[in-house]
Amino acid sequence: MTPPRGVPQARPAMTPPHGVAQVRPGMTPPHGVPRVRPDGTPAHGTPRVPQQGAGRPHPEQREAGGGWGAISGTGPQPRISQTGPQPRIGQTGRQPRIPGPRNEYVSAFDGIDPLAEEPDLFDPAGRRSARDPYAAVTDFRHELSEDEAPPAAPVQPDPPQKNTKGRTFTGIAAAAVTTVLAVVVAGQVTDGRDQDPQGQAAEAKSGLRGDASEASRSDERQTPAAKPLSYAQKMAKKATLPPQRGSGEFEAVGGLDKAPGTGQKFRYRVDVEQGLGLDGALFAEAVQKTLNDERSWAHKGARTFERVSSGKVDFVITLASRTTTAKWCAKSGLDTTQDNVSCDSAATDRVMINADRWAQGAETYGDAIFAYRQMLINHEVGHRLGFNHVSCSEDGGLAPVMQQQTKFLDHDGITCRANQWVYPNS
Repeated sequence: MTPPRGVPQARPAMTPPHGVAQVRPGMTPPHGVPRVRPDGTPAHGTPRVPQQGAGRPHPEQREAGGGWGAISGTGPQPRISQTGPQPRIGQTGRQPRIPGPRNEYVSAFDGIDPLAEEPDLFDPAGRRSARDPYAAVTDFRHELSEDEAPPAAPVQPDPPQKNTKGRTFTGIAAAAVTTVLAVVVAGQVTDGRDQDPQGQAAEAKSGLRGDASEASRSDERQTPAAKPLSYAQKMAKKATLPPQRGSGEFEAVGGLDKAPGTGQKFRYRVDVEQGLGLDGALFAEAVQKTLNDERSWAHKGARTFERVSSGKVDFVITLASRTTTAKWCAKSGLDTTQDNVSCDSAATDRVMINADRWAQGAETYGDAIFAYRQMLINHEVGHRLGFNHVSCSEDGGLAPVMQQQTKFLDHDGITCRANQWVYPNS
C-alpha cells in the first residue's frame, strides 16, 4: 500500500526515517535526541505523548469542542498514516493537555492540509516563499490580496454588565470628590495670589503669557538705564561736603592729557587726597580743559598745559580737605583757616584747592558752581604763573580772575560781576 502524499515512506525495520538520528543499543544518543529505554519508556525529563487512539486525539487532529474547534462531518479529513514505523516514544501515562491556538488564528488555516508536503519556507534570495502556509500570520510585511486574506474573526458579543447601579454610584461619588478637590485647590491658588502680589508679578515675568519673543518685548518696555551725565552736567552739580579732616595721603589721577597747543609748555600732575569721596577724574578733566581754554592762560597760544601722572612736573594741583589745605598753605606763610579758602603754596610744588569750595562753591557765585570751579582753577594757577591779586576798578564791571572772588565781589563802593576767565571777551 502506498502511503498518502506527504507521509514519509516506511523503511525496512530498524532503519529510522531520513532525518531521525540512529541510535544503536549501548550507544549514547546525540545531544538533543531523547533517550529511550529498551522497553520503549522515554528517559527521565522526556515529555510523554499518548499514542493515537489511546483516549486522546493526535496533536494535529481536530478535537471537538477544543482549541481546534468542531470538526465538520463533511469535507476532507486529516490524512494520518497508520502504517510504517512510528517514533519510539513512550505510550504510557496521562500527560497534561497542551492548549491549542485561539480560534482567530486557526481560521487562517482553513483549507490547508497539515500533512501536505512541507514547502520550502525560504526562497534562494532569503525571502519568505509564497507557499509558506504561515506567511499571512508570521510575516507582516507580506501584503495579502483579497483572495489570500483570511476571513475576519467573528465579533464576540460584550459580556453582560453586572452591578451597573453600583458602578454608576461609584463614578458619581468619584466625580463629586474630584469637583470638591478642584474647588479647594482653586480657592487656595486664588487666596495665595491675593496675599502675594509679588508672586503675580513673578509669573508675569516668567513668560507664562507668551513665548520668548513676548518676554523680550517685555524687557524692551522696561525703563532704560539713565544716560551718563556729560562733563558740563557734572560740573554744574554741587557735591556732598567732604570731611573737614582728610587722611593726609595723596593719590595721583592716572592717565595722560597731552598739551593741545604750541606755546610755553607746562607739565603738571593732579593729586587727590584719599578719603574725600569726590570725583578725582572729573577734577582732573576740569583742570585740563580750563587751563587750555582760549579764554584762559593759553590765550592766543601763549601757553599750553599737559597733564601727566608721574615724572618731573612744574607743579602739582592738589584737591584736599580744609585741614590738609591749611597745613600745606602754612608752609608758605599763608593762613587759609579764617575764610576757608585755597592757595598756591609757592614754597612747595603744590597748588592747593580747598575741597569744601570745590564741592559747594561760594556765596558770591550762588548756584553757578560750574563757573566758580573754573575761576578757582584759573586764580590759583595764575599765582603759580606769577600773577598777584587785582580787583575791579569800574562799578558793574567784570571782576578780574585774580580778584579774591571767593571772599567778595564788592569793594570800596564798587560792585563787580563774577568772572571766571583771564580773557573773558575772547
